[in-house]
Amino acid sequence: MEKSHHPMPSFFVRTARIALVGALAAFSLAGCSPAVDVTAAKDAANPACAPMMVSLPDAIGEAQLRKTNSQATAAWGDPSLVILRCGVNVPGPTTDRCVTVNGIDWVIKEGDPVWTLTTYGREPATEILMDPDKISSATVLADLATSAGKIPATRNCVGQEELQDLPQSQ
Repeated sequence: MEKSHHPMPSFFVRTARIALVGALAAFSLAGCSPAVDVTAAKDAANPACAPMMVSLPDAIGEAQLRKTNSQATAAWGDPSLVILRCGVNVPGPTTDRCVTVNGIDWVIKEGDPVWTLTTYGREPATEILMDPDKISSATVLADLATSAGKIPATRNCVGQEELQDLPQSQ
């Protein structure tokens, strides 16, 4: 009498392998940090945010990029040292301090302890929240300059020096 080969045993082996691979993947994902809860900006769906978001650095200083739970947002460090949101309100003319780092203008609002840095002259605007006691603002702005530059500038900051050169009304 011949033995018949029934497909059931190989089916069970294949199913067990798939289940094992799935369990390992779920286990390895469970070891990761949870996504950072960041509220998306009102214009986060603006397609102009995309080129910047895909070019963000993997690290700012020693702080590693983490996953967030909102569109057009990013966070670095655990706990988060830097939070980025694209699509925030575009700042108009202001007397707040404006600095230029690697060709990118930023309006700085110094809070206690968190500073808010917003791109100036770029639409949509990008906002960074950071604590200067925990990470250097110079490092943050330098490391994000290339990515922020993916959104073209339409205006620039004007300092006291430039104001002195403007024609005076008669």
